[in-house]
Amino acid sequence: MTAAEAHDQPMSAAPARSEARLLVPALIFIALVVAAVASLGTPLITSVATTFHVSLDSAQWTLTIALLSGAVATPVLGRLGAGPHRRAAILATLAIVVAGSALTVLPLPFAWLLVGRAAQGVGLGLTALMMGVARDHLPKERSAATIALISVVSIIGAGVGYPLAALLAEFGGLRAAYGLGLLVTAIAFLTAWRSMPAAPEGRSAHVNVAGALLLAGGLLLVLFLAGERSLWSLHLAVAVTLAVAAVLLLCVWTASELRSATPLVDVRAVRHPAVAGANIAMFVGGSGMYLLLTLITRYAQTPHGAGYGFGLSTFVAGLVLIPFSVLGFVAGRLTPRVRRRIDGPLLLAGSAAIVGGGFVLFAAARSNLAELLVAMGVLGFGVGGFSAAMPGVILAVTPKSETSSAMSFNYVVRSVGYSLGSAIGGLVLAAGTGTGRLFPDEGAYTTAALVGVAAMAITTMTSLVLARRRSPETDPVAAPAG
Repeated sequence: MTAAEAHDQPMSAAPARSEARLLVPALIFIALVVAAVASLGTPLITSVATTFHVSLDSAQWTLTIALLSGAVATPVLGRLGAGPHRRAAILATLAIVVAGSALTVLPLPFAWLLVGRAAQGVGLGLTALMMGVARDHLPKERSAATIALISVVSIIGAGVGYPLAALLAEFGGLRAAYGLGLLVTAIAFLTAWRSMPAAPEGRSAHVNVAGALLLAGGLLLVLFLAGERSLWSLHLAVAVTLAVAAVLLLCVWTASELRSATPLVDVRAVRHPAVAGANIAMFVGGSGMYLLLTLITRYAQTPHGAGYGFGLSTFVAGLVLIPFSVLGFVAGRLTPRVRRRIDGPLLLAGSAAIVGGGFVLFAAARSNLAELLVAMGVLGFGVGGFSAAMPGVILAVTPKSETSSAMSFNYVVRSVGYSLGSAIGGLVLAAGTGTGRLFPDEGAYTTAALVGVAAMAITTMTSLVLARRRSPETDPVAAPAG
């Protein structure tokens, strides 16, 4: 038996036989739960505003704060996931999510609801750790398929949580909807306790606290500026000052990471053409994908009095996401098989082109609900393929010990891209809203869709360039550390 075989043998047999059987569904279930729970804020914003007697802008923070805490926690958890205490980090994080879920259910003031939502958002950092567990403890081919599915369910989780939360809120009230989050997060914690194996021996990880604070500060400002669109129109000087501060913090963080012996993110590895190209594609593509998701759901809920739209209730609008989730899952299942014949960057390019096709459909045909459902299904299939192919492109040149860290950085890039997409959609629609009008002109949706087409064209071209310049894929186990 070779040294490599001897190394792989205990890793694949690390969990007990019953645990090994549970590991794959456990990893996928946990990734799905944390994504769905973080998205609970989306359909409940109006209910929060009326229940707690706060403005809609304030209620919007129940979604924003979860995304912020997730983006900040992800790189830290990614680094912890590279060390010997990965199982403890997973359980501790899920315990925080369960505690936060309890705060959202208890009859406490609005500030405590925000604390609970922030704690729930921390769970978003577990997605990269689930990928690290899969890569360490499953055979190579099975781990690749599992990682692809984890990536997909971390996105389509919103399509699962949205209609369920909206239905519970409609018939049982706000606390019932948040109670769903408490139930599933508690089950996720018990699942992790039962099935998560310990990290392989010989691992070490040290969290660069100064680097974590610098990155957290920069990300908080970036995501805050992306979410607070009114700040740019009402207080431009303040917005520009904060933007400059964010750039400075991120530049100082990058310089600090390059000098550190134990960086939070291996910035040198990020400079590898495959990793850099994939993250650029993720940033631009993520902006476009979230833009279309936002446009379709908002258009569907616009009342008929605006001259367009379908006036759907929150629950029915959530059902519009079902084609997105179903076809996204189908694409996630198909992608690992297709990748045996087609290189990862080419799959990224093809998936981005499919999402671009969804934008074209939305721009050209949205006069009836069936057309919106088709556009949402095309979006889901493209996003599913893109998300499933992305980990393979990055991990092909990433050593196993850095799986969680590399994918956590990609998640942060994705989060910033999503926030930018949401902000762009809001700005384009706001620019198309006449004075004294509540809803934008329908032409503003077409303009926003064309912006999305451009974003996906850039993503497609970036992926094609990556496919041409990249050297043949290396064995992820044997890949250099960068």
